[in-house]
Amino acid sequence: MPAIAVIGGQWGDEGKGKIVEMVAAEAQWVARYSGGNNAGHTVLNPQGLFKLHLIPVGIFHPQVSCVIGNGTVVDPAALLEEIEELESHGVSTERLYLSDRAHLVMPYHILLDGLEEAARGGGAIGTTGRGIGPAYMDKVARTGLRVGDLLDQASFARRLGPILEAKNILLTRVYGRPPLSFTEVYETCCRYGERLAPRIRETDRLLQGALERGELVLLEGAQGAMLDIDFGTYPYVTSSSPSVGGVLTGSGIGPGQLKHIVGVFKAYTTRVGGGPMPTELLDETCDLIRERAQEYGTTTGRPRRCGWFDAVAARYAARINGFTSLALTRLDVLDVLPSVKVCVEYRAAGKPLTHFPASLATLEGCQPVYEELPGWETSTQGARRFQELPREAQAYVRRLETLLGCPASLVSVGAGREETIRLRPLLGP
Repeated sequence: MPAIAVIGGQWGDEGKGKIVEMVAAEAQWVARYSGGNNAGHTVLNPQGLFKLHLIPVGIFHPQVSCVIGNGTVVDPAALLEEIEELESHGVSTERLYLSDRAHLVMPYHILLDGLEEAARGGGAIGTTGRGIGPAYMDKVARTGLRVGDLLDQASFARRLGPILEAKNILLTRVYGRPPLSFTEVYETCCRYGERLAPRIRETDRLLQGALERGELVLLEGAQGAMLDIDFGTYPYVTSSSPSVGGVLTGSGIGPGQLKHIVGVFKAYTTRVGGGPMPTELLDETCDLIRERAQEYGTTTGRPRRCGWFDAVAARYAARINGFTSLALTRLDVLDVLPSVKVCVEYRAAGKPLTHFPASLATLEGCQPVYEELPGWETSTQGARRFQELPREAQAYVRRLETLLGCPASLVSVGAGREETIRLRPLLGP
């Protein structure tokens, strides 16, 4: 059976966690392929309200094996804390596996993340301060440490020594901070390694084996396509690839094994941190959306910037990822509005622009051109079939399908698992 990827189509926080957790009921494997504990998925299910940062949301289904893949970066302390939190609520993590190729977020990464962001001043990117960017920098620079390194303490010590020496020079001479103790860092990491050792595997082999047996593998994304290191609003992006390319390199499955690519979009647009957002609202409509949807970061608690649906950016995300269907979330947030707007093109330097520009300067100068549609001003939360939605809400969904050139498979009208309308099977032709 081919794999299914669930990818955020905006700037993250699209509601991927709910979609993956719901679809995971039909899967045998769920694998996280990118990012670290800078991401967050909020899940409401019969077991309660949970906020996950590293562990795939398939963990709530007893038949599902979960993988933290090689494309992720892992803070062992954060992962162990998350495991303990789940188990304290009766959620088993026995079938959670961690790639030996995933890179470690080390204590010096977290320190440097905060120091580097502070040094940017007014040009701050808006990182979460979790050390994710510095960990990926070391990965690319070939000075990183991987999860599998924890299994050989002597080898780990030999590798850690010169790396920590270089980081301490940076901490002391550039930032005027005290050096980190080799003994403390080494012993702490060894303790983490001993606790995580039973979970460490060659996870690409686990996933390939599952696909060969005909089991359904669900690939769970973090962040969103517009934060992609290559295709996002660079430099206001994440440090990995949340797009379809990252699915493959971050999990170890081949492109021919990936048939279904579900793009998740909110019925409006949000963003956290710096960077241009053409449809951002700075008025009472923004405040209304934020409070109705509780648009505050799962990881940081920061208020999210809110705006109308940006079909130019969404169409671009659909194209570069090859979405086979859309999952539209938070439609119910718009229930109280007398009208809703969709950005159908930009105007840049007085000229129409229908494609998403690579130039940050161009994007910062773009003005949205809106199409206004009638609102429905009635609750959608009780709808369980598409035909039960108000006529105007149906028209809104159909208009987004047309603008993005992609059919909708799911429409979410609330936080609960059951508050989801299925328009077509995800595994359909």
